[in-house]
Amino acid sequence: MIGFGRTDRSTLGRWWWTVDKFTLVAFVLLIGIGITLTLAAGPATAHRKGLDHFFFVQRQMIFLAPALAALVGLSILSVAQVRRLAIIGFALAFLATLATLFMGVDVNGATRWLRLGGLSVQPSEFIKPTFVVVTAWLIAAGRREPGGPPGVGISAVLCLLIVGVLALQPDIGMSLVVACVWAAQYFVAGMPMLLVGVLAAAGAGALYGAYHLFEHVRERFDRFLDPSAENYQVHRALEAFEAGGLTGRGPGQGEVKYLLPDGHTDFVFAVAAEEFGALACVVGIALFALIVVRGLMRMRREDDLFVVLCCTGFLAMFGLQAAVNIGVNLNLLPTKGMTLPFISYGGSSLVALSIGAGFLLALMRRQAPGGGG
Repeated sequence: MIGFGRTDRSTLGRWWWTVDKFTLVAFVLLIGIGITLTLAAGPATAHRKGLDHFFFVQRQMIFLAPALAALVGLSILSVAQVRRLAIIGFALAFLATLATLFMGVDVNGATRWLRLGGLSVQPSEFIKPTFVVVTAWLIAAGRREPGGPPGVGISAVLCLLIVGVLALQPDIGMSLVVACVWAAQYFVAGMPMLLVGVLAAAGAGALYGAYHLFEHVRERFDRFLDPSAENYQVHRALEAFEAGGLTGRGPGQGEVKYLLPDGHTDFVFAVAAEEFGALACVVGIALFALIVVRGLMRMRREDDLFVVLCCTGFLAMFGLQAAVNIGVNLNLLPTKGMTLPFISYGGSSLVALSIGAGFLLALMRRQAPGGGG
């Protein structure tokens, strides 16, 4: 198999026989599906914007090699190496995200991007995978010994700080993901049930506040709650699902990609439904489900709290983003600018998610060295 025998003690040999191959293949397939759908939806968006026909395809391909390198390269690391690299990466990503508030590129009223040469990079995307590891380390360190450092409290302050910075961009969707990831980790670590109710109430209050503070949030909720309201992209997406049927119109034969401003990003799932059909969409959902289920099965056999909390955070991140994006496409949730992991166009998102996937694969490896400390 791939040239490695079971007695091969090289780094690659040990990696091949310990990595979760089902999860690895699922991630690679999702990346492949993403490139395919960028080829399908990208040219239509480029034509509508007056850009070169393969503008978005070429941009996405630039990030493909770094994404695959991160996916495989990081999955070789030990648990201790994952922790150390994530701490450094988190510090750099947080500083870069702060910089967007002062020198970020303004796109539709949001300053989430930094211009690097001819490319735009969204630093906050890189906060997500590194934040998962940092908070897992803090919580696990605090729980390891009685009287240890207040890991939960420090991680909570860190979470609030990040959410505050993201809200200033503003990026309410990213703030929601970060908060939910932290809550999932704390819940698995043993959150008191009374605090579960308190945090749920606080989350509802935060959404209520966002509704009144941010006009775009209010408009999206109002359109979702009022069936008679004009919701252009969602209506076109639902028409795409109907037109595609079970098997789709065929590659390149879709029409909705010419009508959806975000057909290559937030509504790429609708493009897939029209061209490849509902059955193909079910396959995509099954790949996300496979990743989550395999991760949960692996956690059942793990006794290192740090690893358990890391896996919890990554699975929550992948699962939540996928569920929200698909829910929006099906008009089950208010519209939100949240991409479909690995599939929607976006170089920063692709590389950052691949970093998270590489970390997850490293932590899921059988007989991987411990190192929650």
